[in-house]
Amino acid sequence: MTVDELVARARAGVHRPGPVEAHQAWQRQDALLVDIRPAAQRAREGQIPDALVIERNVLEWRLDPTGSHRIPEATGYELPVVLVCSEGYASCLAAASLRELGLHRATDLDGGFVAWAAAGLPTVPGGD
Repeated sequence: MTVDELVARARAGVHRPGPVEAHQAWQRQDALLVDIRPAAQRAREGQIPDALVIERNVLEWRLDPTGSHRIPEATGYELPVVLVCSEGYASCLAAASLRELGLHRATDLDGGFVAWAAAGLPTVPGGD
């Protein structure tokens, strides 16, 4: 299997909200918006103000509702999560991993942070 096939499989049958839809769900508190980009990428590209930052390498541990390393927001398997990476590739694979963990409402932002910024949605300069 190629990485392109893996991405296509991860996206198959999954609703991936665009920037405006994701922003509206987040504003209504209908979804947890999680930026999974590494610090260097956030510093270079910018950030979504008040989005939860959980880097990809610890994502499953922080969002597993039964895990000992979970964050307080990891309230259950029904939690709607929208992951954000730079362009929507790494995040779709990460969302597929969360769905395998049982978080069946996990998805990712179609187009990633680049699409968010291009839509004129709130961003701030990078840096943690």
